[in-house]
Amino acid sequence: MARQDWNTFGLTEHQRIIRDSVLDLLQGVMSPEKIRELDRAGEFPFEAYRALADAGWMSLPFSEEVGGSGGSHKDLAVLVEAMAYHYASMATAYLTTVIYAGQHIALHGSEHLKSTYLPGIMDGSIRMAIALTEPGAGSDAAAITTRAERRGDSYVVNGQKLYITCAHVAQYLVAAVKTSPQEGHLGISILLIPTNAKGVSIRMLDTLGRRSTRATEVFFDNVEVAAENLIGEENKGWRGLMKCLNMERMCLAAAGAGNMQHVIDYAKDYAIDRVQFGQPITRFQAVAHKFADMRIMAEITRLMTYRVAEMLDSGIEPRIETAMAKVVSTDNDFACANLGMQIMGGAGYMMEHDMQRFFRDSRIGPVGGGSNEIQRNIIAQMMGL
Repeated sequence: MARQDWNTFGLTEHQRIIRDSVLDLLQGVMSPEKIRELDRAGEFPFEAYRALADAGWMSLPFSEEVGGSGGSHKDLAVLVEAMAYHYASMATAYLTTVIYAGQHIALHGSEHLKSTYLPGIMDGSIRMAIALTEPGAGSDAAAITTRAERRGDSYVVNGQKLYITCAHVAQYLVAAVKTSPQEGHLGISILLIPTNAKGVSIRMLDTLGRRSTRATEVFFDNVEVAAENLIGEENKGWRGLMKCLNMERMCLAAAGAGNMQHVIDYAKDYAIDRVQFGQPITRFQAVAHKFADMRIMAEITRLMTYRVAEMLDSGIEPRIETAMAKVVSTDNDFACANLGMQIMGGAGYMMEHDMQRFFRDSRIGPVGGGSNEIQRNIIAQMMGL
C-alpha cells in the first residue's frame, strides 16, 4: 500500500528521514500477513521490537548524558506516528517500555537505577511496563491500595494491579504503591519490581484490540523489593507520575495520528477499486465527503500533536494542550476507523480485511491513558471552572 497524503510541512529533513526509515524497517520485518498472525495469536512483536532496538530507535528520547540519542519531543512524535501507522500495537510495544516506564527511571531514578537499567532499555534487552490501575483505582488513580511496607533494606509489596499493558513480556514493572496510609495522592511511591520476584503472578486478559500488546492482571503477594529500587522520593511518587504525563499524552496523540492515516490510506485503496452503479464509489459524494472528514480529522490531530511537541521542546509545560491533543487524537482515530468501516461496507466487517482491526485497535484510545472524560475534567479545571 502506498503511503499517501502525508503532509511533511514543518518537519526537518532529519524528521522526514526518521519517518521513512522507521516505515522501511518495519515493512521489512513485519508484513501485513505477519501482523494478522500476531493479532490473531495475541503475540508480542518480538522480532520487530528487536529490529527497532538494533537500529537505535529505543535510545531516541533519552538524553545524551545517559547514553541516549537526545532526540527532541517532535522527533519522538514523528517516530511514534510512523510506528502506529504501520501497526498500532507496535507503537504500544515501544511506548510501554521506553516512555511509560523508562522515562520514570530517566527523570526520577537514582544514578544506580539509571546506570543499571537504561542501557538495557536502549539496547532492547530490558522490557518494562507501568503498573498503576487497580480494580478500585482507574480514573481515580490516587485511590490505589497496593501497599509497600518498609522492612529494613527492602519493601514488602501486597496488592493487585489491573489492565497492565505488556506485563507478561516485561522483566520489570514500574509500580505505583502506597508507602504511607495518608489519603489521596499523599503517600504514593514508585517502585521498580522484577516480574520474576517471588510472589509476583501475572494473568493475561482477553481484549478487543491491541492484541499484540495484551492487557494483564498482576498480583503481589508479600513481594520483597530492594529499597534501592525506589524511583524518586518515598511518599512523593504522585509528583513524578504527573511530570511524565505530558510526554505520555503527546505520544498517545501521535499514535492516534498514525493509525488514523493508515485507516484513510487503506479505505482509499479499497474505495478506488470498488465499483458500484458503474463507477468507483469514490465518485459518490456520500463516500467522498467521508474521506474529506477523515482527512480533516487526521490533519487537525497532527497539528495539535506537533504543537504540543514544539511547546515541550521550548521548555513549556503544556498540560491543557496535551490533554486536548489526547482527546482530539483518540476520539478522531475511532471516528475515522468507524467511517472506514462504513466506506468498506460488508468487506470492512470481514476479518480478512484489516479495517476491522483498525476499528478494534482504535477503541481503547478514548479509554486508556486517562479517559477522555478525565482529560475534559483537566481542561475545564485549568480553564478555572
